[in-house]
Amino acid sequence: MDLTVVTAIVSAAAALSGIVLGWAGRARSVKQDAKQETKEEALQRADVEYIKRGVDDMKVEQKLQGQRFEAFSERLTRVEESSKQAHKRIDRLEEGRG
Repeated sequence: MDLTVVTAIVSAAAALSGIVLGWAGRARSVKQDAKQETKEEALQRADVEYIKRGVDDMKVEQKLQGQRFEAFSERLTRVEESSKQAHKRIDRLEEGRG
């Protein structure tokens, strides 16, 4: 065989092996990227779920605070009414003595 033919065959084999190895490396890289994206997406979903639960807990707490405030307002109104009545009775007692 001629030296140029051998050189051409070796060059062609090197080029083919480079293509095959490059393709295999690219396929491996794509698989690793997909795994990484999947992990990141799972973590993001878990974080979003955690945030949702936190928001739900805050909504419940806010509702309870609203109920406590309404109950407190109602009690305050009763105390004010009672205080007003007591002042009227005190005024009548003082008028009776004076």
